[in-house]
Amino acid sequence: ERPQTGRLALYLLGLRATCPPPKPHRALVTWLKYYLEEDWRGSRQHGHPLTSYYQYGLGVLALCVHHKRVREEVIRRLLEAQHHGRLGHSTIDTEAVLALAFTCLEHRRLVGAALAAELRATVHRVSRSMAQAQGPKGIIGNIYSTPWALQVFLATGMCHTEPVFGQAMAALLENLDAFGTAATMAQVLPVLHGHSYLDIASMSCQEESDTLTPLDMEPPTEVPGNKTVRLVVECAQPWCFDLQLYDRQVSTPAAASLLDVLWAATAQEPHFMFDTQDTPQGPYLTQVLGLEARQEKRNYWQLLTAPSTPLLTGIADYIPRDGETLILRLSEW
Repeated sequence: ERPQTGRLALYLLGLRATCPPPKPHRALVTWLKYYLEEDWRGSRQHGHPLTSYYQYGLGVLALCVHHKRVREEVIRRLLEAQHHGRLGHSTIDTEAVLALAFTCLEHRRLVGAALAAELRATVHRVSRSMAQAQGPKGIIGNIYSTPWALQVFLATGMCHTEPVFGQAMAALLENLDAFGTAATMAQVLPVLHGHSYLDIASMSCQEESDTLTPLDMEPPTEVPGNKTVRLVVECAQPWCFDLQLYDRQVSTPAAASLLDVLWAATAQEPHFMFDTQDTPQGPYLTQVLGLEARQEKRNYWQLLTAPSTPLLTGIADYIPRDGETLILRLSEW
C-alpha cells in the first residue's frame, strides 16, 4: 500500500489552520516524516516517489508550516526533479506546491544561506513560467491549477507586479461553480481572500474568533428529461493497433455528469469497463477498456470535448450537453 503522504499533509495543513493545541498533532508530524522516507525508499528503482512529486511536495510544505526542519537530501530530491522536468503531467500543480514549499523553507530560515539562494532562484523561474503559461481566458494550466499558481504569486509578492494575477483572479470568479469539493474549495478560498498556504505558518491564533456557523444547503433541483452523449475512447500510444477503440451514443438523464455517462455506458454494453482512483479533488480516471494509465509509463487519460478542447473539470463535475462528443484519450506527458 502506498504511503498516505498527500492525505496526511493536507490534514496537517488544515489542522494548523484551525489553531489546535500543540500536543495532539505532534505524533502526526512524526508519521508524516516517516511517510516521506517510505515514499522515496520504496521507489528508488523508478526514480520518483511511490505516490507523486505533488504529494511529496505537500509533505515538505506541511512540515515547514509546522516549523519542522527537512533534511537537505529531501529538498535536493525535489530540486533535481524540478530541474529535469520529471514532475508528471499535472506540472503546474506540482511546481506550485514545490514553489510554496521552497518559499516556506526560505522564509522560515530552515535551510542554509546557499540552499536558500538556490530555492529562491528556482521559485523565481517557476513563477515566470507560470505567468507565461496563462491562456487567453486568464486560466493558468486548467481551472484547478489556477489557484495554485496564484498562491505562488501571493507567496512571492508577484501579485503586485504581474498583470496575469488580475486576469487569473477574474477567471476564477467566472468559474467558481467548478470548485464543488472540500479539497478544491480549500485551494481557492485562501486566494480569494489574498492568502496562500504559507500564511498558515505565521497566523496568530489568539486573534481567531469562532465564527464558523452551519450553512443550510438546499438540495439541487432535478433537471427533467434525458440527453444523448457520444462517447469516444482513443489510444494515442504507438503500441495501440487502433487509434479509436470505442465510439457509441450513450443515453443518460439530463443532469448526468461524465462519470454518470461512463456508468451508463457499462450498463448499455457490459464489455465497456473503466476504473477510477479516489483523490482529494474527486475520482480520477485510471483505466478504460482494460488500458491503465500508469505514472511510470508517463501516460494518463486525457478528457476532451470534440474536437480537441481539454475539460477543465473532473469526471464527477463535468456535465456534458445533449449531443456533445466526449473523448477519453490515453496520452503521454
